[in-house]
Amino acid sequence: MKIWHFIFAVLIFGAPVAADTKHQPYKGLEERDISSLSETDIAELQSGAGWGLALPAELNGYPGPAHVLELSEELGLNARQIASVQAIFDAMKVDAIGRGTDLIEAERRLDAGFKSGNLTQTSLMALIVKAENARAGLRFVHLSRHLKTIEILDDEQISEYAMLRGYGSDPCGAIPEGHDAELWRKHNRCE
Repeated sequence: MKIWHFIFAVLIFGAPVAADTKHQPYKGLEERDISSLSETDIAELQSGAGWGLALPAELNGYPGPAHVLELSEELGLNARQIASVQAIFDAMKVDAIGRGTDLIEAERRLDAGFKSGNLTQTSLMALIVKAENARAGLRFVHLSRHLKTIEILDDEQISEYAMLRGYGSDPCGAIPEGHDAELWRKHNRCE
């Protein structure tokens, strides 16, 4: 009998909670400084982080400078390659911070336009175009650096990068030279 009381209580008192969740997916977001950007988004944009904008390059065989530098030892980069990739990364970071700031401000102006209650179709389109141009500029910064980075690596390093990052290959099929086979299989859940 107690189980039926429990089920009844969950059905009666739990249903409004489930309904609220279903119809209020943006609850709390109205308190954001900029509606379309979380605090994490803003922090990433201000720091020059990738924000996932370079995935078309990264996942299609064009290594990114940040990850190449992280994997420089495993990739066997020489001093010239490291210096070249570091220069690409440093320039990217500066450009990305600037473009990220542009995007934040464009999104802030778009948000402010709605808060003002004075938007017209024309002013709305102008704000959207500025925001999307800022996003496109930021995306170009990140994607273009992948194009530059691939020019510095040889084919073997590019293949090794893809394997180390876990792209398009079976990590259990080939254990990289210098890795403990047992640990490699364990970490990659091969068995």
